[in-house]
Amino acid sequence: MNSGASGSHWKVPFNRSSLQGRELDYIMETIGVGQIAGNQTFSRKCQELLEQTLQIKKSLLTTSCTHALEMAAMLLKIQPGEEVIVPDFTFVSTPNAFALHGARPVFCDIRPDTLNLDESKLDSLITPLTRAIVPVHYAGVGCELDAILEIAARRQIAVIEDNAHGLFGKYKGRWLGTFGDMAAQSFHETKNLTCGEGGALLLNDPKYIERAEIIREKGTNRARFFRGQVDKYSWVDLGSSYVMSDVLAAFLYGQLEEWPRIQANRKRRWELYHRELAGWASLHGIRQPVFPSHCDPAWHMYYLILPAPEARQSLILHLQANDILAVFHYQPLHRSEYAISRWGESPPKPVSDYVSDRILRLPLFNSMTDSEQGLVIDALLRFNPAGSRTIS
Repeated sequence: MNSGASGSHWKVPFNRSSLQGRELDYIMETIGVGQIAGNQTFSRKCQELLEQTLQIKKSLLTTSCTHALEMAAMLLKIQPGEEVIVPDFTFVSTPNAFALHGARPVFCDIRPDTLNLDESKLDSLITPLTRAIVPVHYAGVGCELDAILEIAARRQIAVIEDNAHGLFGKYKGRWLGTFGDMAAQSFHETKNLTCGEGGALLLNDPKYIERAEIIREKGTNRARFFRGQVDKYSWVDLGSSYVMSDVLAAFLYGQLEEWPRIQANRKRRWELYHRELAGWASLHGIRQPVFPSHCDPAWHMYYLILPAPEARQSLILHLQANDILAVFHYQPLHRSEYAISRWGESPPKPVSDYVSDRILRLPLFNSMTDSEQGLVIDALLRFNPAGSRTIS
């Protein structure tokens, strides 16, 4: 899906990593004082920035968003045979983190407007075996959290926000990632703020904090030892090595310091695409992204939904001919080889199927120039999909 997405041979790549602040200064600083392992000065700085900005109980940096989700599964003590509801249109990490512990993912179709988990279908998917709902804030637009949280509370089910796309986005004036029992963040190279590979677990319920620290430190109470709360540390629970290197944390802190400027720049790029492509998209039955008025997006991606799979493929080739790389996105999980072989056929997911066959993500990255974005817009305006039709 993303092969070559950040390749330098494209005039306009899909993604390009870039320095945004004092990343290199901080890397040299942490190396200079010999702090290259995890959970040291810059890890703490990142965690404190997230905690203070988002007003959450605890933030723990991890080696990836996938590992943050795995920690969430361990904190919930997921058992074989239990069920976790996830959107059908998401990355495999969302269900895989729970399936690793024997849970069965239950795939929920998505809304046709925001492409988020369709909260109206949740009640019908919940069984006595359901342990958690894992909404994904697709493209950084908040799910309908009021409805999801009401259902979860009524049915006594945990909510884990997969907020890989949504850092610094808001739902009804409140930060995404602060609604569920916990949330997983991504700092992968394609995200708004990055350190190449990395993530964070946000804990909104203090009852999870001590055990989360233990799980992240290989099942030891090492964190308590370093705080002087115990005179030695030992193996006290199951866990793994989920701690991010302070070298990566130093890079990440250089980006996090600049988050308001980065978000403002991405918003400007997003809005320029939206404005300049509106007439062309309407003329050819191409759907642009939408978000409810009560959501403030994280401006993570800009996508188009073409009227037919053939039109999408034609547009990909047209952009490639103009030295521009645009890429599609997830394949529906219910159609995946592993899910079918493990849990059998799932009921149809018509919206997920429709979107997956037609969505195209446009280049959008922090160092994108006016000239680069102009090339993309100009190439799109010269494209006329044959046989276009209005998307329902």
